[in-house]
Amino acid sequence: MPIEQVGDYEIEYSGVKLVSDRNNWAATVAIFGPSTNPMHRNAIFPSQRVLLDTIFEDEKSAEREARKAAVEMLPHH
Repeated sequence: MPIEQVGDYEIEYSGVKLVSDRNNWAATVAIFGPSTNPMHRNAIFPSQRVLLDTIFEDEKSAEREARKAAVEMLPHH
């Protein structure tokens, strides 16, 4: 699961293989905001599937689109 710092936010995004279909993938995202405690991550968007109507043929495609979705969800983007 790639993790990336975008401004004050940390995003995690991934492609997750769908259980019901061996060859298809879904995009998932989690977004963490600034925290006053460096040992605590402030989840502002808990890990969940995004782009619900889209199924991807491979993990990399799902990751790429999950990242785009995460960046679009951030304030000021």
